[in-house]
Amino acid sequence: MPPGSSQQYFSRQPSVAPRPGQVRLALPDVTATLAVDRGVFSGGRVDPGTVALLRAVTDVPAGGDVLDLGCGYGPIAVALATRAPGATVWAVDVNTRAVDLTRRNAASLGLGNVRAMTPEEVPEDVTFAQLWSNPPIRIGKDPLHELLLRWLPRLAPGGQAWLVVHHHLGGDSLARWLGDQGWAVVRHGSKQGYRILGVSRRGAADVAGSDGDR
Repeated sequence: MPPGSSQQYFSRQPSVAPRPGQVRLALPDVTATLAVDRGVFSGGRVDPGTVALLRAVTDVPAGGDVLDLGCGYGPIAVALATRAPGATVWAVDVNTRAVDLTRRNAASLGLGNVRAMTPEEVPEDVTFAQLWSNPPIRIGKDPLHELLLRWLPRLAPGGQAWLVVHHHLGGDSLARWLGDQGWAVVRHGSKQGYRILGVSRRGAADVAGSDGDR
């Protein structure tokens, strides 16, 4: 990705010229070739944090609504939709190029349970059994906090969120901040420095036990 284009993945319409490509998503239970492009997060490969998250957590509700927040070109959405064909996966991103790629990737894989759209297109009355995200840390702390405070409250009763953040990019401080905001946070594990965080409403059953660094 050329200099400066890595900052465009959270722009609504990236100004960098398209350069379509493909990457391979390879998990023990899901493999797929995905279309990618410049101006979209991790357009040159499936992000290692995304892979760490999808390998560490495999349980997806069999039905209901699940959110992939900041979907990019759709590796999380594709994996969730494959694992739970009876669930509806809402793949949400401010980047319209990313949304279009996710739609195309879901269609090419025959995943009719993926709904890719921008945030304002998500109906206000939809709540989510799960929220998954490799959140856009580089948008800055305040916008990131605003983003999470917008979407975490849309978890349904008993719902849970799964986040992955590298500790060098503030994974531990994000966990502390979420706790200060009243959320129950459990570190599910640490894979190559990536913190896998389970987040739920305080007082709800723990989403997972902590297994420490590995």
